[in-house]
Amino acid sequence: MVKAIVGANWGDEGKGKITDMFAAQSDVVVRFQGGANAGHTIINHYGKFALHLLPSGSFHSHITNVIGNGVALNIPALFKEMQEIIDRGVPAPKLLVSDRAQIIMPYHVLFDQYEEERLSSHSFGSTKSGIAPFYSDKYAKVGFQVCELFDEKALREKLERVIVPKNILLEHLYHKPLLDVDELFDQLMQYRDMVAPYVGNLHEFMQKALKENKNILLEGQLGALKDPDWGIYPMVTSSNSIAGYGAVGAGIPPYAITDICTVVKAYSSAVGGGAFVSEIFGDEADKLRNHGGDGGEYGATTGRPRRMGWFDCVASRYGCKVQGTTQAVLTVLDALSYLKEIPVCVAYEIDGKVTKEFPTTPMLEKAKPVLEVLPGWHEDIRGVKRFEDLPENAKAYVKFIERAIDTPITMVSNGPGRDDILIVNE
Repeated sequence: MVKAIVGANWGDEGKGKITDMFAAQSDVVVRFQGGANAGHTIINHYGKFALHLLPSGSFHSHITNVIGNGVALNIPALFKEMQEIIDRGVPAPKLLVSDRAQIIMPYHVLFDQYEEERLSSHSFGSTKSGIAPFYSDKYAKVGFQVCELFDEKALREKLERVIVPKNILLEHLYHKPLLDVDELFDQLMQYRDMVAPYVGNLHEFMQKALKENKNILLEGQLGALKDPDWGIYPMVTSSNSIAGYGAVGAGIPPYAITDICTVVKAYSSAVGGGAFVSEIFGDEADKLRNHGGDGGEYGATTGRPRRMGWFDCVASRYGCKVQGTTQAVLTVLDALSYLKEIPVCVAYEIDGKVTKEFPTTPMLEKAKPVLEVLPGWHEDIRGVKRFEDLPENAKAYVKFIERAIDTPITMVSNGPGRDDILIVNE
């Protein structure tokens, strides 16, 4: 069985916890896209962790954790992260890195920083992790696959070709120091030595796993609204964050994915720029931010305070449909317990017309939220172990969202821990 775990919105929905939970019954966890530009927060008996590249199955010794070919692989960041969890008592995870995965080069990070500086007030709010330059190079066919690290002569020759146009940009557009072939080659040799013990043929591994009926989890980064095709372009990420790409980024046929679990947060949050119709500000946002997540809503990678908003039925329904959701998990319900009344964005008003359809970005920029206020439960629900034992208004809120997103909600998270999950029984 292959299950994909993806996000319905802007990311930060709590996918790490859900992947960590499902991992207990899994044999393989595959990270299929994205890079170290976002993180998954996991809380378990080892402590609290923010993973950026390591798959969320890394805390289970029986799992093979896979870096798929769709990932933007920052090799030193991956192994720094792995050493950090080992230093905190976690057994070294079983890791397989696809020989077709492409490498974040040192200059990708530099170009990301330089371009954000150049754009100034028109910047994309990048995490400056090198993601956009990486994917630009991948599709311009001047990227470097992991397998290329093992042919030194060909690698050096390619480096000499690739840095020519980059040095022109550095000199004449960004006015920054030029790249040096010898220095870059030495860095790549260090990368090779780090990654060599873990490199393998992902296609063969996944075909064998499928043939043996292994339980496989596909782990996505960010959410549907950050997808470059179906999201709030251009304020999106640079890799496809929808479940359909999981087949490409993990090296399996599309029909192998039988369950798409889409994670939806009980309110809205986002990091970075772009249209955010249900966004709230000031004290109202600060209160929700401080009650949210575990220790507040701040980016797992950047530490930036997340933009906050009420639950957006329009965006969430769209995100679930784009993902092809078979089941939804509603997270962080407990964060709303302080509210006596809970506003929900049920539609958009655009140019005087009300719609429940998610529009393209130019129209989205004009949208105003149409709010409906639901009664809160105004009591702490952490520690509740059964959905049936939640306050009536909490259960009603979940059912309201389920109807609004037109997707069955099978689980609800009411706390940060791995076991803070309530099964929704029909």
